Amino acid sequence: MNEHPWSAPVSAEVEPDVRFAFILTPSFTLLPFAGFVDAVRHSADEADRSRQIFCTWEVLSHDLAPVTSSSGMSVVPWRTFQEAGIYDYVVVVGGLLSELDQIHPETLAYLQLVYERGTKLVGLCTGSFAIAKAGLLQGRRCAIHAHHRPEFVELFPDVVPIENEIYIEDGEIITCPGGTAAIDLAIEILIEHCGKSRGLKGLTAMVVDEHRQAHDVGRMPYHDLEECGNWRIEQAVRIMRQKLQNPDTTERLAQTLGTTVRQLNRAFKTHAKATPQEIWRDMRLQHSRWRLINSKRTITQIAHECGFSDSSHFSRWFKRAFNESPRSYREQRIARVR
Repeated sequence: MNEHPWSAPVSAEVEPDVRFAFILTPSFTLLPFAGFVDAVRHSADEADRSRQIFCTWEVLSHDLAPVTSSSGMSVVPWRTFQEAGIYDYVVVVGGLLSELDQIHPETLAYLQLVYERGTKLVGLCTGSFAIAKAGLLQGRRCAIHAHHRPEFVELFPDVVPIENEIYIEDGEIITCPGGTAAIDLAIEILIEHCGKSRGLKGLTAMVVDEHRQAHDVGRMPYHDLEECGNWRIEQAVRIMRQKLQNPDTTERLAQTLGTTVRQLNRAFKTHAKATPQEIWRDMRLQHSRWRLINSKRTITQIAHECGFSDSSHFSRWFKRAFNESPRSYREQRIARVR
């Protein structure tokens, strides 16, 4: 194994609480990798000494050639798959989908091997694509970024893509759409294995305000549509976001934008694969779900504040979207936190 100054050897007297291996796919994204590993680093030692004591981590690949990220920066693997040790989690960091076919066959074979041995797999960003390509996600729920949904559905129709959770654990596989959500996932895992105090240790050092739970909705759902390049879509989504409590008809929305209903529907079908009303309703449902957990408002109040005529109407749509009633959703999540 190559020795690195930032990977001080683990004390022989201390068995680590949790062991990670990272696999970086071609053109991987730096942010989820750096955020995840830095959270682990802070939990691994006292103060800010960065020794691998309570947590360990390594970077693996089929060979020791540098792996270049999407930003052009490279990371040198520490071990090959043949030299790999025993890990609790193997974390696959994905990147540009144009490089998906460049994932080495040995990587897919190694994922299959460790999964059969009972090791948990984590997919960050498009790491879920690599895990699915290894044939390990059939029939499972998988957290993906909304931007990648069309490609994911086309490539892996037997996997259930979920866009409104920041990480999902389904069996022995955990997926996360990437970005700063990787920090939240890392901390969730660290709390489980190292305890709450040590698991949360890196938040202050990384200047992160709070640890989000898996069900916490991203702060800006449909943000991608606001930058899709179609002015009708971009302006419509901004209006929708401002009027969650008082949604308009598609006719009124089109009139506000100075376009026709037909043109607006066509634009949404092309860019969002849904109608304006479907997108607007989903925005309101996602916002209502956040309010159920993060406010003490009654279900009736939340229903009206999110643009539903009454609580019964709201409950029907909520159950259709999330497979449980608003009351059950709130009670189960609050009980879990307690």
